[in-house]
Amino acid sequence: MIGQMMDFQLTINSVMRHGRSLYGNQEIVSVTSDNPLHRYTFEEAFGRVCQVAGVLADMGLNAGDRVGTLAWNDYRHFEIYYAVSCSELVTHTINPRLFPEQLDFVVNHAEDRVIFVDPTLLPALEAIKDKLTKVERIIVMTSEEHMPDSSLALECYETLLAGRPTEFTFPEFDEKTASSLCYTSGTTGDPKGVLYSHRSTVLHAMGGAVPSVFGLTTDDIILPIVPMFHVNAWAIPYAAVMSGTKLVFPGPKMGDGAAIADLINAEKVTVSAGVPTVWLAMLNHLRETKQTVETLTRIIVGGAACPQAIMEEMEQAHGVYVHHAWGMTEMSPLGTFNTIKPELSDLPADEKMAYRLKQGLPPYGVELDVFDEEGNAQPHDGTSFGSLRVRGPWIASGYFKLDKEIIDENGYMDTGDVAVIDEHGYMQITDRAKDVIKTGGEWISSIDLENAAIGHPGVAEACVIGIHHPKWDERPLMLVIAAGEQPSKEELNAYMSDKVAKWWLPDDIIFVQELPHTATGKLDKKVLRTQYKGYKLPTA
Repeated sequence: MIGQMMDFQLTINSVMRHGRSLYGNQEIVSVTSDNPLHRYTFEEAFGRVCQVAGVLADMGLNAGDRVGTLAWNDYRHFEIYYAVSCSELVTHTINPRLFPEQLDFVVNHAEDRVIFVDPTLLPALEAIKDKLTKVERIIVMTSEEHMPDSSLALECYETLLAGRPTEFTFPEFDEKTASSLCYTSGTTGDPKGVLYSHRSTVLHAMGGAVPSVFGLTTDDIILPIVPMFHVNAWAIPYAAVMSGTKLVFPGPKMGDGAAIADLINAEKVTVSAGVPTVWLAMLNHLRETKQTVETLTRIIVGGAACPQAIMEEMEQAHGVYVHHAWGMTEMSPLGTFNTIKPELSDLPADEKMAYRLKQGLPPYGVELDVFDEEGNAQPHDGTSFGSLRVRGPWIASGYFKLDKEIIDENGYMDTGDVAVIDEHGYMQITDRAKDVIKTGGEWISSIDLENAAIGHPGVAEACVIGIHHPKWDERPLMLVIAAGEQPSKEELNAYMSDKVAKWWLPDDIIFVQELPHTATGKLDKKVLRTQYKGYKLPTA
């Protein structure tokens, strides 16, 4: 028997209609390269979305055509997000931190016909101008008086919008229609395209907006520092419109700790989301200036594990609660969110912190489990590790234009992570499968070792890789960027000795000036493994 309910299409268009009709007076505040602080309402924003849609309609694009964006988190990028997807086109968000050869690859692989670019990021396109054979138009996201000189043929965003109607009749289409495209960071081989649908995007935003996850309300003011150029800024541009939440966009200032603190205080931001390095930069600024962030109550940290030291300083010095979250490009990206269950709320602080340091609980919409090498599900006992596999309505079933099967016989996708799940359902990543260090038949988590080191005040960043050892197969080598006065190897090992098993401690520690990162800011361990291949450990 089939239920007698309406077949209502879950499209981004419906999100726009909802936000515009109910929360038209809510604000969007932006820092942009041509305006230190732009401010307007949801109603004004969606009026301009209609103007952008009119521009796109005049271009003669076909349903499903890809429109690239090379931009920061700001109000024009927000307008393009909605105008492109709601026009039955595909928003291809391009990471400006890609290397030129990767940028060339993703633009051509996606077959972008149009690219919207922030003027500060135009040099990235100019560097590959001879490779842009499929790109027909490049539109600079600024006004006429701020148009840059360039060897490329450029059009002005504001000139194209000028005088256009602020109403537009958007097409009707199926919720499974592609909405946006994001490429992985390409840590192994070329970046791979993940093609999201309207349905997956709406469900993902709904899953993130619920009280036990982001918990957005009309009283909140959210600052998404997680970039709009990668995995849709964790769906915040959609979830905020659903919830009527004021948006504050940091523009090109997203990595500037002082600018972020000033923006939080000026706009009375209550919640924010970003990677650990952003919060470390802000904490350094607050410490140096003896300032605080009075209105900020909680932050969501993803992209990398948040060190305990950051969590404790945020809470103790500034009253800001830190939530861990975890996900992947293939997961839109939300996979888990850390909130403490009622049965754990009365635990002693150190025991509760042990739970908070885990990646968290899957929201409704994500099912996950860990499996051994034979494909057997592992017990949820907090110690039995295995490959982490996931499934759900906002998880990829394949890659764009790539004939590669990524779903197993039970409908799960292998994340490439090694993890454990405890008896309360909390998932903890112990390592990437390719990064785990196998020593004497046992596994060492490079992530746990890095997190142990980063708590030391003399450590700014740490990275651990496995090095061949004639007796143990592999042993850990730690590479460290010092913060201030450099600690000795002995001092750092002593500091870590009560945080990890003693046999985990690195056989050698090398202090370096910098560490390689991928375009999404993650440590690029494949570069280090190549660089230190053949390195002889002092214990070998």
